Amino acid sequence: MATGKFVLQICGWLIGIPLDILVIQALLGGAWRRYPLVFLYVAASFVTTLVEVPLNTESYLTGSTAAVALFAKVYWIDDWLLQFMIFAIVLSLIDRAMLASPWRRLTRIGLAAGALLFAGLSLWVHYRPGPKIGLWMTPWTRDLSVCATVLDLALWMILIATLKRDRSLLLISGALGMRFTGDAIGAAVAYLSMHNKMAAVALTGSVITMLADLACLYVWWQTFRPARNPVAVPVG
Repeated sequence: MATGKFVLQICGWLIGIPLDILVIQALLGGAWRRYPLVFLYVAASFVTTLVEVPLNTESYLTGSTAAVALFAKVYWIDDWLLQFMIFAIVLSLIDRAMLASPWRRLTRIGLAAGALLFAGLSLWVHYRPGPKIGLWMTPWTRDLSVCATVLDLALWMILIATLKRDRSLLLISGALGMRFTGDAIGAAVAYLSMHNKMAAVALTGSVITMLADLACLYVWWQTFRPARNPVAVPVG
């Protein structure tokens, strides 16, 4: 199980890190001014991945309790940070989609308060003190992914109802929807494997989560990269 998961993690690094760089490069073309939170999220994801690579590798190769505990602590701290930024991204996109709406401020406050309340209640339900953080972090992360999916669905409905549709917002929210759905399914599968102690099921959950994250990054890269003008070919 440990070997298969580590090999899968290496595959994720080999694809995910270059995609992070491509998205950052595309955003630096000018789109980062319009979507600063997306830029900060991808940059944070890139940095946290670089921090986790040596820690994860050491914990796998040495298998020492201290190395495993350190990696787990850093991993979950990074996960908290990225989850918070994801929520901020979705709320900022909803705010942008409602620029012309008189209900913009009320909606912003209501959604932010609702998201924080949901996250707090879910944490209260799942939290279990002890060294094994993953036992309660996994279901909590799953619940956050479900909440983010609902918010993203609300964003999608707002965009669809808007007469003047923003193609970039549609693609960004669609990519987030794929990611949230994949993360929720992957976390649910991983949580199921904890109780049944099925290594293959846990690995399947990790594969689903990884593919969803990579798909989101790829769509973002295609969305933010500058449009290339076709080169005119002389005739005759």
